[in-house]
Amino acid sequence: MSSNQSYKFGILTISDSTHTGVRKDVSGDVAIEVMRKLGYTEIYRDVVPDEVDLISSKLIEWGDSGKVDVILTTGGTGVSPRDRTPEATKLVLDYEIPGIPEAIRVGTSKFTEMSMLTRGLAGIRSKCLIVNLPGSPKGVQEGLDVISGVIKHTISLCQDTDLLH
Repeated sequence: MSSNQSYKFGILTISDSTHTGVRKDVSGDVAIEVMRKLGYTEIYRDVVPDEVDLISSKLIEWGDSGKVDVILTTGGTGVSPRDRTPEATKLVLDYEIPGIPEAIRVGTSKFTEMSMLTRGLAGIRSKCLIVNLPGSPKGVQEGLDVISGVIKHTISLCQDTDLLH
């Protein structure tokens, strides 16, 4: 797969207030905008509340179906009692890729010291890359700026399509 257009993305926003319609999904909008600017065109999106079973169910559904190659979650990675995205993600991963969230924390720490409070994970489920991003639009933008250069290579490695590796 040589073109960005051939990879499919799922943007999963995890937010009680967005799920109930109280707040607009600005972070999801930012994630979609960034992916489109990078040349990715097939993008799905959904919103679920901060519930471990609902988050993990959607990750399993998208990850196992082949519908998407990458799932970017936004929200639920902080330290409040309702922030449960990392726990839900950990339940469904075949294996973790700790360098991705480490890079996000380090790369975004130059903009805000609050980045050290994010507990996001990244890893693979059924040849699908899953990355937890913060819930703020700024955090999504900055996090994707940090990792955008490795997304395509990571997908090709986990799907065993990188012939040069």
